[in-house]
Amino acid sequence: MIQDIFEGFGSLMLEVTYALLPLLLFFLIFQMIFLKMDKEKLKKILLGFGFSYIGLVLFLQGVHIGFMPVGEKMGEDLGEMTHDWIIIPIGFVLGLVATIAEPAVRVLNKEVADVTDGYISQKAMLITLSTGVGVAVALSMLRIQYNFSIWYYLIPGYLIVFALMFFTKKKFINIAFDSGGVATGPMTVTFILSLAVGAASVTEGSDPLTDGFGMIALVALAPIISVLILGIIYKKEVEEN
Repeated sequence: MIQDIFEGFGSLMLEVTYALLPLLLFFLIFQMIFLKMDKEKLKKILLGFGFSYIGLVLFLQGVHIGFMPVGEKMGEDLGEMTHDWIIIPIGFVLGLVATIAEPAVRVLNKEVADVTDGYISQKAMLITLSTGVGVAVALSMLRIQYNFSIWYYLIPGYLIVFALMFFTKKKFINIAFDSGGVATGPMTVTFILSLAVGAASVTEGSDPLTDGFGMIALVALAPIISVLILGIIYKKEVEEN
């Protein structure tokens, strides 16, 4: 049991080391030449690097032994149910909660709230992003059930984005396009993608390669639309007041 948990742990630690080491080296070079921060602040930053390293290793190991297998198994079991349509509302709920738990989403929400001095609250951003991703996952499950091309979502979706850009403020446009990338973080990609692949593998007429994949493109699109809509709502409130 313990052997299974730590399978591949050494190679994963090495991969994370290779990923973080260049960042650490660049920081140290800038510290010596330009930044020259005091020892106390430098100590906190180095401690942060250490925590980030430990967190990444533990998270990625958890993904390999837990998140991905359980996501795929859930998708397979839901896809084999008599009332297989139930995977659509369940997909919405799972997309919702996965986004709430997404670390990158929380960072973006805090940055937006700080930069706008609370004009755009963290709660409003979190509800907007999580709802958008939930809808995207539900639509992806619908596509798996009925086996149609993702272009039926992407082309109209981006046309809607371009249309909404004319009715919202510039600050929301910038935030919206960042939100699309942030929402497709490790929580969503590892769990929800595995769920979709598992569901597609047992759904009659579906191919995991053509139907299970592609949902991340939709997940990246949905928050852009939802944040632009939020911008229109905020704009109307300002005009009314």
